Amino acid sequence: MQAHDFFLILLLILVGARIFAELFQRIGLPPVLGELAAGLFLGPTLLGWVTLNDTIKLLAEIGIILLLFDVGLETDLKRLKESGWSATLVAIGGFFLPLLLGTAVSYYVFHLSVITSLFIGGTITATSIGITVRVLKDLKKHQSREGEIVLGAAVLDDIFGVVLLAILYDFSQSGEVNLMDTGRVFLFITAFFVIAPVAAKLMALLIHKYDSHTNYPGLIPVSIISLVLFFAWLAHQMGAPEIIGGFAAGLALSRRFFLPFGVAIGEDQNFAEKIENQMRPIVLLFTPIFFVTVGLSINMQDINWGEAHVWLFGGAILLVSVVGKMLFPFFLKTLSLQKKIIVGLSMVPRGEVGLIFAEIGRAADIFDNEVYTALIVVIVLTTMLPPLLIKTAYAKIPSK
Repeated sequence: MQAHDFFLILLLILVGARIFAELFQRIGLPPVLGELAAGLFLGPTLLGWVTLNDTIKLLAEIGIILLLFDVGLETDLKRLKESGWSATLVAIGGFFLPLLLGTAVSYYVFHLSVITSLFIGGTITATSIGITVRVLKDLKKHQSREGEIVLGAAVLDDIFGVVLLAILYDFSQSGEVNLMDTGRVFLFITAFFVIAPVAAKLMALLIHKYDSHTNYPGLIPVSIISLVLFFAWLAHQMGAPEIIGGFAAGLALSRRFFLPFGVAIGEDQNFAEKIENQMRPIVLLFTPIFFVTVGLSINMQDINWGEAHVWLFGGAILLVSVVGKMLFPFFLKTLSLQKKIIVGLSMVPRGEVGLIFAEIGRAADIFDNEVYTALIVVIVLTTMLPPLLIKTAYAKIPSK
């Protein structure tokens, strides 16, 4: 792609995201839905003006990391720790139940093969935390009790998802699970748990020290972005499988790098506020690219709307994918019924994570066109509807 063509594409993404976000906010809908709609409008679903390429995907990956960095700076880590058991219950239940239900329905009801059924279960067990976090942040609920539970559950859910993706990918290639490769992925993620807090603490102290001794602007954003790039390089050097190396690095960095970073700078509230203020414009520039990219990844024209099997199979998978995520929050005793529903809804969106599973299944010829189409329908519905339902659920909670 020529440079001037890319400039035009980036212009369309940024302006389209802003216009649709403004329109959706004015009619009382979450702005993130507007950004998703901008992707549908600009992409193959409608106009076909923008086609995804590696550069846009890279910018989108930066966007989701920066979004979670922004949330991490504002997170009450004491409350996040207190929500540990609740978050663990939501994560484990919300991971394994959709996986088991999706696999069982595909295999026993629709008589699909074992590997196809497992991939379907994997596709609907994934959660797109970026969409949920953005909705909660727009509603100013990301620091609420239920918001902390969702954030904690998302950490575990995404780690489980990375390991599952490695297992299923090996299975699709060789017909068996390579425990060595799977173990390497697990060790890779564990290493980030150990390395990231230490690196974040040291980096925070260095930034704080040199920021007070320089009159040249830009130290904070340059330092943070540089550290993100270093961890991306480190991910490759640690030998993660190529198919999920960047994906796993993004998950590990965004959850286990930025939250401890918040701890490290938490002793100086003025410095923490300075970092937030200097990073906010960058965050607001990159995060819409991510949500537009989700919309660009979906081609509604590929769906054979007249095929009955698509509706039957898609409806069954949609049902188990929603039930699987919604059930376990009802076991949380510390939340009201309305907030239990909000936690469940927050774990439903599949977004780009579901698309990764679906695309791997399609590329490996595990999914035929009907199955792939039905899964795309499920991903679209589980991505677009929960933000609306979350906002409606909050509106029904009496204000104090």
